[in-house]
Amino acid sequence: MLRAWCKDSVAIRRFWDEIGLKSEAFFTFLRLGFTAFGGPVAHIGYFRDEFVARRRWLTDEAYADVVALCQFLPGPASSQVGLAIGMLKAGPWGALAAWIGFTLPSAVLMTAAALSLLQMGDAIPAGLLEGLKAVVVAVVTNALIGMGKSLTPDLPRLALAGLAMAITLFVGGASGQLVAIAIGIVIGLIAFKTASPQTSDAPEFAPAIPKAASVALLIAFFVLLIGLPLVAAKDQSLVVQIADGFYRSGALVFGGGHVVLPLLQAETVGPGLVGATEFTAGYGLAQAVPGPLFTFSAFLGGAASIDEGPLAASLFALLALTMIFLPGALLVAAALPFWAELRANQTARAALNGVNASVVGILAAALYTPVTTTAITDWTDVAIASLAFIGLAVLRWPAWSVVPLGAGLGVAAASVL
Repeated sequence: MLRAWCKDSVAIRRFWDEIGLKSEAFFTFLRLGFTAFGGPVAHIGYFRDEFVARRRWLTDEAYADVVALCQFLPGPASSQVGLAIGMLKAGPWGALAAWIGFTLPSAVLMTAAALSLLQMGDAIPAGLLEGLKAVVVAVVTNALIGMGKSLTPDLPRLALAGLAMAITLFVGGASGQLVAIAIGIVIGLIAFKTASPQTSDAPEFAPAIPKAASVALLIAFFVLLIGLPLVAAKDQSLVVQIADGFYRSGALVFGGGHVVLPLLQAETVGPGLVGATEFTAGYGLAQAVPGPLFTFSAFLGGAASIDEGPLAASLFALLALTMIFLPGALLVAAALPFWAELRANQTARAALNGVNASVVGILAAALYTPVTTTAITDWTDVAIASLAFIGLAVLRWPAWSVVPLGAGLGVAAASVL
């Protein structure tokens, strides 16, 4: 009886430990979901500040490997990074908790906007967006400096980062990032062959999902990608149209963010599910809310079914939101167990050292454009960005704490000037 009681107590303790990990992932990502303004590049900065610098769930090398993996995969890159962090910390349910927490705030806002079809532009206080954009410059700059110290500690890798930055700026878009990463792999294999395999943080890359399940998820990805259009060709119902259109939009876009907009426009405005005016209004609202831009899908799903009533529109918003994120989630879950072994291989480690340096260059290119070129337009923006950077780099404030500071300074500056 004593042995049975001990076994039960250990199992119960393990159960509550797992629940604790999942709740920690949920509430941490929920806070980020309320405060992470600025799009995918800024989200990578927020995640690094939270999970590398503050919580130390990952090392810089491990985090850069996750970012590099998600750059390779189609889907919303920053959300996939969040999914991977949640899975590495607390398994598949941790990944789900991370996704719900990070996505929930903006998804609720976008669904509510669809239900009311509000034109939110005039309701946003003057200077608010400008202040938030300036904060993003500080967040990305701080992340770039921190990652650069760890991932480009010598001249060869610093030079590779510079080359990756130039390629990304010259080629542009997701294709430029993929070319930069590919060149990083080649140069890493040539120049960093003696790099030792990473072992100190190996437990971070042990997601609680069997390889057989990963293969099944990869098969499911392709089955849905091929099967949904076949079903949609025979079934023109709104449920099937939304499921097919939003799944393909999430599966066929690299980099996420604004890159998905043409696909969403073709899937919603083209067939007449959403009017061009409503599409533009929803896109404008998506710029003003925190969290992933892919939650724009919730607005489109709700707007497409608004005539069916509030409950039906809310369900269609949830369907669109789920389907656009689903392919990226399937690919992350399928790739992580194999990525764990790959990064422990000495040859693969040499390639990943090159990839990590390229990631620094890609982030530097994004810091220049679109982050700085769109956020810094006058000396007020420079001042807000500088104060936010001092808070992050000197005073060691968490990234989320400077968001209301920047927003308040932006509104105050707009009221005075």
